[in-house]
Order: sequence, then C-alpha cells, then structure tokens
Amino acid sequence: MKVQGINERVRGILFDMDGLLMNSEKLYWQANIVAAKEAHINVPDDLYLKLVGSSEDEMNHFYHRYFSSYEQRNRFIKRTNELVWQWTDEGKLKLLPGVQRALDCFQHLALSMAIVTSNTEEVVEHNLWVTGIRNYFDFHLNSADIYRNHIKPKPEPDIYLLAAERMGLPKRNLLAFEDSSSGVKSATSAGIKCVMIPNLLPANDQDKDSAVAVCSSFDEFLEKI
Repeated sequence: MKVQGINERVRGILFDMDGLLMNSEKLYWQANIVAAKEAHINVPDDLYLKLVGSSEDEMNHFYHRYFSSYEQRNRFIKRTNELVWQWTDEGKLKLLPGVQRALDCFQHLALSMAIVTSNTEEVVEHNLWVTGIRNYFDFHLNSADIYRNHIKPKPEPDIYLLAAERMGLPKRNLLAFEDSSSGVKSATSAGIKCVMIPNLLPANDQDKDSAVAVCSSFDEFLEKI
C-alpha cells in the first residue's frame, strides 16, 4: 500500500484499540464518573481527560491523590470495568467512523494487521468479537504480553518493538495508528511511522511533529492512499 507522504510501501498495520477503533475511551470516561459518584469520591468529571494515554507513573500519582487506600482504588477500578463490560454487552460499544471501511480496504490489499494495546487480553478479545472485527487481525499484544516479556508499557517503545518482531516485517514497511500522545510516542520511538487519529483529546505540537499525519478519522486517512 502506498500512502501520500510515506516513501516506503506499507505491508503491515499496527493498531491501538481503545479510542482508535472503538468508542471505549468514552465509555471508560463515563464509567469513571458513575463509579466515583457511587463511591462518593470527590473527583472532577473531566479528570479522565487528563489521564488519556497516561503513563503508569502518572496513573499511580492520580490514584495516590484521590484514593485513601489500595482497597478503595481497586473497588473503583473494578466498578469501572464492570460498567464498561455491561455497556459493551448492551450494544453501546461502537466502531468509530471509517474503521470498518479501513479494515475492509486493508484486508483487500492483503496487509498484515495486529492490535497493540495496554488493555487486558480478556477485554481485547471481548471487544473485538462484540464489534465483529476479531478476524481481521493476525494477533494482538496486550497487558499480558507486557508482563510476560518484562517490558515497559506505552509511552515506552517496547511493545511496538515486540509487535514488529512478531509481525516479521521490516519496521520501514509498518504503519501504526494511535489516538493518544503516549501511543504516538511509543510507536515513533520504536522507529515505526505513525498516523494519529485523535479521539478525546486533540493532537498537540509534539504529536504533529512526530506523526506522519494527523487525521480526523480513518475516512480522511483513506483519501491518502
């Protein structure tokens, strides 16, 4: 696949999942609000926006600031995940604009495709089957792979380096898609070209410098091929 602005032919595609392929980031945000109110935790409703794509250290700082104990934190996380799972099964999880069209196009072009996410294996499988797109992907890397391989999560490059190795293609022939700044940093630090399709937060100046393109949707990206 030839893409405007990229000299090398693209033979493999690496996708983030949440907020890129589906509206799950929005569901997590809404679930955070509900879980906080249920537990009477005084956090601003827009706090989740500051945590989109956060590093592990940033997330730990957030938990330390707003939660009085690990038990309270764990109950909050558990409740958030329960709500998102429930809403997913109720049909509230949707593919974002242009995703289905892009996957069909990439499949028609016989490109290798994989998911690179920090979410859990159970959630990844659940979300991909519910949205009907599981069979487009050769494999997915998730939080279990981070722990099994003793590597650092995004924004470090480790998981993208592992994905490139697993896909068996030169990095110059790979293209990543991300919606967050930490994802863009992870892919580009691994030496993989990245297209950013922002979801909850707009691209910042560093994103614009690092990404080969910033698109409003997959529909806009498809105009470049």
